[in-house]
Amino acid sequence: MSVLLVTREADYALRILRALAGGEQRTAADICEQEQIPDKFVYKIAKKLEKSGFIKIVRGAEGGCRLIVDLHTMSLYDLMEALGADRLVNACMQPEYRCTWQERHAEICSLHCRLGEVQKKMDALLRDCSLYELLYGQE
Repeated sequence: MSVLLVTREADYALRILRALAGGEQRTAADICEQEQIPDKFVYKIAKKLEKSGFIKIVRGAEGGCRLIVDLHTMSLYDLMEALGADRLVNACMQPEYRCTWQERHAEICSLHCRLGEVQKKMDALLRDCSLYELLYGQE
């Protein structure tokens, strides 16, 4: 089993944002066609993007989606947070994690400390990567 940091959902969300980056309102069908995303995913992901303030969904006959954030100021970290994606390098990075090793040995786990350093670096990289840069390769 492989674990992916950028999941299929995050990939599709990036494609939706790319389709909307021009500023115009687009229908879900247009986005599906342009970005080759199955329609069942577009609706689900668009709702998450709307709830997080990335896009506005207009319902009805003249409806569609439009981007309401500046992709220069939003990061891959922000998108992953919006989707509720797991971006932790290990389960022990969760605040409520109960480490049985530490309980048994009554000392700080050096592995946890090192993984914590990796987590900080990874979070910083995700925050430093603007969605605009990711989608278009330039800032």
